[in-house]
Amino acid sequence: MNKKISLKTGTMNILNGISMGVVVALIPSALVGQLMKALMGVMPYVASQVISITSFAASLLPAMAGFCVGYLFKMNMVQMSSIAAATTIGSGVVKKVGTTYVVAGTGDVINVAVTIVFAVIIASIIGNKLKNYTILLMPVLVLVIAGGLGLLTLPYVKLVTGFIGAMIKTFTILQPVLMGTLMGISFAVLIVSPISSVGIATAIGISGIASGSANLGITAGAFTLAIMGSSVNSLGTILAHFIGTPKIQMGNMLERPKLFIPVIISSGIMGALGAIFKIQGTSMSAGFGFAGLIGPMTAYEQMSPGVSSIVLITMLFVILPIILGLIMRYIFVGENKLVVAKDLLIKTE
Repeated sequence: MNKKISLKTGTMNILNGISMGVVVALIPSALVGQLMKALMGVMPYVASQVISITSFAASLLPAMAGFCVGYLFKMNMVQMSSIAAATTIGSGVVKKVGTTYVVAGTGDVINVAVTIVFAVIIASIIGNKLKNYTILLMPVLVLVIAGGLGLLTLPYVKLVTGFIGAMIKTFTILQPVLMGTLMGISFAVLIVSPISSVGIATAIGISGIASGSANLGITAGAFTLAIMGSSVNSLGTILAHFIGTPKIQMGNMLERPKLFIPVIISSGIMGALGAIFKIQGTSMSAGFGFAGLIGPMTAYEQMSPGVSSIVLITMLFVILPIILGLIMRYIFVGENKLVVAKDLLIKTE
């Protein structure tokens, strides 16, 4: 990377790179996770292996995000690889247990961004100054300095995440419909931010109707974004919003905060409906939304099995979110022009 890049462009490169890394890392598990669990009794070895492979891929999120950011900054392979390594360390996804190292979870996405900033700056400063020694010293300097700084900031970033989680937990003491509305909105906003919705849900241990409303809010937000941007994105990208994660839109959302308005409206409505119909979930399912069918499948497991339950789940997790998405597109894209479809364009190249 030789030419100077503006602060805005650099920020968007980081946000878009992280978004793409998140999607690539999480989609394999989202696509086949529930299917493999269902097949565990039929073909246990194959199913368990696929689950293990896709779960490990999810733990590569920091590395993928770092590599994608390096690519957007048009860096060379040594720089990109160095950024990926530093980000993996700074994310907290790798932990030392005794004399071994354990890779678990996806790391703290906020600290992924912080570490990437350090790594990009260091890699840019070094550039080609080391000449023939670049391949020897670049990985060491970026890994030790940026990765080390990331480890230093990690505990403080986790405190911020914990504070946000504590604020959201206060919603659980409110009247059910109001609680459902606020849960739906909160988690729909979280899912398109650098904060992990699953991490927050697990940390504060929300369950029952709060969990169900959170998943419905995420689902509504995902369908709304997918439908509003459907004219400019490919079919695969559209599907990735709800089969994978709407975090793919994080860069666009943070660059254009007006995009939160239709998401907040649709997610608030679905969160309230979740409370009205007593849709439930667990602390482990909250924060996933429609991804991997975890939200709807968990909600169904909490209900009496039967056709009526299937119809209700289908209405709440598919039909109504699609209708709301079409309404939001009609109002915000078609009528008042507050949103332009290109605002939601996802660049994959």
